Amino acid sequence: MNERDITVGLSASLSGRFALQGRQALQGCLLWQSYVNREGGIAVERGERRPVRLVWYDDGSQIRNARNNLLRLIREDRVDALLGPYSSVLTIAVAEIAEEHKKVLWNHGGASDEISGRGWKYLVNTPTPASDYLRALPHWLAATDSGINRIAVLYSEPASFARQVARGVVESAAMVGQSVELVPIEPPVSNPASIISAILACDPEAVVLAARLEDELAIMRTRQHWPARVRAVAAVAAGIRAFSTELGPTAEGVLGPSQWEPSVNFPEILGPGSTWFVHSFQKQFGALPDYVAAGSFASGVILAECIHRVRCTDNERLRGAAGDLDCHTLHGRFRIDPGSGKQIGHRVLLIRWRENQKQILSS
Repeated sequence: MNERDITVGLSASLSGRFALQGRQALQGCLLWQSYVNREGGIAVERGERRPVRLVWYDDGSQIRNARNNLLRLIREDRVDALLGPYSSVLTIAVAEIAEEHKKVLWNHGGASDEISGRGWKYLVNTPTPASDYLRALPHWLAATDSGINRIAVLYSEPASFARQVARGVVESAAMVGQSVELVPIEPPVSNPASIISAILACDPEAVVLAARLEDELAIMRTRQHWPARVRAVAAVAAGIRAFSTELGPTAEGVLGPSQWEPSVNFPEILGPGSTWFVHSFQKQFGALPDYVAAGSFASGVILAECIHRVRCTDNERLRGAAGDLDCHTLHGRFRIDPGSGKQIGHRVLLIRWRENQKQILSS
């Protein structure tokens, strides 16, 4: 190990239920490492530039493993910085450990409002909070179809993230005079017939899904049996490419949230732009990136900027620098509440699938 390296550790879900997104998140981090090191490293004191070395362990999408991984990274590997895992549940689990050890967790993969609501000091959030994921949806529906007055939100009962997405829809719908029926579902969805019955009982004009990718796909595959009056469908998972790949024509017209789309550009950004990112990601990993990878890459860019500004890896000073920062990366605006670490600058996009392509409807 080179003592000059700035070591950055993370727990990554390379297997288990979060494997699809977990791999993308790790790949975004790896591409950031490659980018920084090709640039000569991160500038620290007296003009010295230090390379980045990533250290990661698979958590199998399990809370216990993620916590053990973080303890190993802190105690044994003695990493300089910690990037978060994918998913809100794992982020909450490891943020507690990071707080205990006074190590900043640079969170890119957990969007539940609960993450920034627990009073943790050593936390920097890149994603837009979950309650804002589909907050634009009721307003967009009201503007495009005045006949949509009743929305059914099917959400995963145990998941903090899903509850917060549902809350955002409820609050937004009330502003435009729409009613919302909340339908809790218990994962995994093993009886699609019960989902059809629940939708029929609500008799909605619009259906919103907020659950795990696998469960949303299972529910979507029952779409042909939904009542004809359902004229709009939105799903949290619609923001990633696998949603359309898995469902084919069934994904047509489905709306969803996306933290990043490559066609949206920002002036005066830190780091490379989306064109470079997409090309380089595809070259290095043989696939196109989703917003999960863009978010993890952007967290690395923010971390590097904070290290550059304070000229060291001291966690107190890095957290202070993050609280002062107001800038853009390819991912969008970065600005946190200095106290809670909540992301308040970034805005989620509302997208719709048309002929296997995503259309951006609002931002």
